[in-house]
Amino acid sequence: MNAIATSAVSVDAIAKQFRSSTAGLSSSVATQRLAEVGPNALPAARLGPWRILLRQLGSPFIALLAVVAALSIVLGTMINGAMVILFIAINTVLGFYQEYRSERSLETLGQYIQHRVRVRRGGKTLEVGSRTIVPGDLMIVEPGDRLAADLRITAGHDVLVDESILSGESAPVHKNARTLAKAPDTQLKAANILFAGTTVVEGRAEGIVVATGRDMAMGEIAQRCSQTKRESGFEKGVRSFSYFILKLVLATLVLVFIANILLKGQQSNPVELIIFSIALAVSVIPEALPVVMTFSLSRGALKLAKQHVVVKRLSAVEDLGSMEVLCTDKTGTITQNKLRVADILSSNPDQLLLMAAVAGEPKHGSKAFINSFDRAIDHRLSAPLRRTMSKYRRIDELPFDPIRRRNSVVVEYAGGRTMIMRGAMEELLESSALTERERIPLQEWSAQEGSKGRRVIAVAIKSVGVQPRYTLKDEASDHAHPVTMVGLISFVDPIKPTTRNAIVTAKRLGLKVKILSGDSPEVASAVGKQIGLIEHMSQVMTGSEFERLSAAEQLKTIETTTVFARVSPQQKYHIIELLKHRYEVGYLGDGINDAPALKIATVGLVVDGASDVARESADIVLLDKSLYVIVNGIQEGRMIFANTVKYIKSTLASNFGNFYTVAIASLLIDFLPMLPLQILLVNLLSDFPMIAVATDSVDHQELTKPRRYDIREVASIATILGLVSSVFDFMVFAAFYRIGPQVLQTNWFIASILTELLFIFAVRTHRWMFAARRPSMPLMLLTGVAAIATIVIPYSSIGHSVFQFVTPRPGDMAIIIGIAISYMICTEAVKLAYYRHLNNHHASPPRLRVAS
Repeated sequence: MNAIATSAVSVDAIAKQFRSSTAGLSSSVATQRLAEVGPNALPAARLGPWRILLRQLGSPFIALLAVVAALSIVLGTMINGAMVILFIAINTVLGFYQEYRSERSLETLGQYIQHRVRVRRGGKTLEVGSRTIVPGDLMIVEPGDRLAADLRITAGHDVLVDESILSGESAPVHKNARTLAKAPDTQLKAANILFAGTTVVEGRAEGIVVATGRDMAMGEIAQRCSQTKRESGFEKGVRSFSYFILKLVLATLVLVFIANILLKGQQSNPVELIIFSIALAVSVIPEALPVVMTFSLSRGALKLAKQHVVVKRLSAVEDLGSMEVLCTDKTGTITQNKLRVADILSSNPDQLLLMAAVAGEPKHGSKAFINSFDRAIDHRLSAPLRRTMSKYRRIDELPFDPIRRRNSVVVEYAGGRTMIMRGAMEELLESSALTERERIPLQEWSAQEGSKGRRVIAVAIKSVGVQPRYTLKDEASDHAHPVTMVGLISFVDPIKPTTRNAIVTAKRLGLKVKILSGDSPEVASAVGKQIGLIEHMSQVMTGSEFERLSAAEQLKTIETTTVFARVSPQQKYHIIELLKHRYEVGYLGDGINDAPALKIATVGLVVDGASDVARESADIVLLDKSLYVIVNGIQEGRMIFANTVKYIKSTLASNFGNFYTVAIASLLIDFLPMLPLQILLVNLLSDFPMIAVATDSVDHQELTKPRRYDIREVASIATILGLVSSVFDFMVFAAFYRIGPQVLQTNWFIASILTELLFIFAVRTHRWMFAARRPSMPLMLLTGVAAIATIVIPYSSIGHSVFQFVTPRPGDMAIIIGIAISYMICTEAVKLAYYRHLNNHHASPPRLRVAS
């Protein structure tokens, strides 16, 4: 039986079931039961460090790079092999760090409830560690206590509890010991259950522990966290790209080898051909991709850190750029989670505030109020009112009762006694002497404030003169002193100053924003209207309404509904799970209840002040509590995506071009058009400046829409531009192959690298290359260094002895430069035609998707 089920069971039946009593369990029974059920702790089923480390090496791209490193060493290019091994090490370390932090979320969830609590055992009140609590223990809680287990209240009728950490509901809820007629369908309606992780705001209660450890409501959240395995858009893109390259390499090895054997027959050298085929296949692989990505992501994370954003999972920076839907909790994210007095209806506002403050929770020194309404009223008091308030002496009080719907206090001031009542307007109006006509303005004002999502309380007084013995016992029989309405106060949880601008900018970036709130439909609707997400309350759907829909209707609803209210943690999880079938989803939350949703989302974000569990489940922490930095993060993520795709397109197109040409040329001549060592040197020098692509500027149109990796689109443009490259490679082949093998190999080496370096500046934009934003200085510098090295090496002794180059003839460089300039002009024309056709084919910029 879970905690919610016990809400419809009588206290006596529960005590009998758990063999408990008003004296609590005996020490011996508690010890025996602890041995049977285990400690009050959440299961920590996390992977050990070694298993996490080994899992990093199972990545298909890492496996591919490992093969490249081994082959490079076999072919004698130790530097190339060492660099690839370095790339693997960087990737493995980063992956290990990310997953290790993610797996710690369950551990933190368990630590959240490790503290000492008061229980009654054998008739004595004791303080024990929260891990030693067992079902059947009689627990005692007071204001400020955080619950360590789920318990059924047995005594206490005026308990106020903050459940926002679980439900997302910002207002405290009332709890009592009354048995419900039937078990509720959600924890929000379990009025006689205190849940682990929540905090007592007012009142004192006793209760029998009915659930500990994994059986608690918090245990369900922990189970969801442990079962949730996330693969981000970044990881899906890299995995898809890795398999694409792997298939291409394997096909290359087989086709080139078989074609040479069939065409050349006995003239072919199988050993030399195998080495050549392997080198050719290796040349297609963009081995610098991990370094480019790591550098880009680290650079993005550092930029966000300057804006007080902590990036826990490095690849989440790029995932921000692919985000299409941002789901957010309301309390503490869109709003400040700090109630403020919004408006006052009274002929004497100062008296209203004074009476409301005097009737509230007494303040003890500098200790802050636990009750959010008292905090808001106290914040509004002026210095003169505070001085006056200190002169009131509290004689008697009756805490808030959900049946009476008000609290009452009797105070003494200037020799006279006054009873102050604070609570629901309807109840106080019934007790007042106001006529029906006089009540209408108050009712209309209250309804108007409620439509704005504000909470309203009424304050009334009963002056009883100088009766020194008047207490609350006299309230029911006192008809001589009329109740006078002092006025109404409305409260609001204010929208954060940056929220509206952030929402507007998010929409401009093509980002859909949805609210998943535990608050009432009225409050959620008011917030949605204030920030421009909806226009009418009819556009709000509650969690229970959503659950009653069929699966098909739910899929349709998540597309059209922007604001969800009264949503449980399980419902938040389900909504995000459905959205992920169609979109890359980000989730912004801050409570324990948000942990599963944060973990399943493509990107989990929390604000500073979020629960430890939420912080550990999240990928990104916003330290300054501003939604606006998310927008900056999205732009940063899209820049990283654009630069990563630049590298992939540039490398693949260049490599494809060289691959096609060298492979075909090897079939036409009786010597290798380029030696294996020379092929790998081309690969190394052309990749060298590409590391600086991470620093490159990005055209503004690249930032206006969410982007995803589309292997088909990348392969298409790479193939088309690769064919263009092949045409000009054949021009080099035609110009030099009759002169001799070494002359062809040397000049082909120079032409290949120079054209690839120029190609970087063409592929970095969809526009005419000279109309694009200026390239970054690091990119231009490294490109210059690579170009100089390309020209110098054939003239050097190392180039002659190690790579078997010959010194180019005087006219050779002029031919190569002429071919390179012609190549750039042709490449620009083909590129512009391709993107013009692509844009005409799509009415709007395409949404890039991962191809399977």
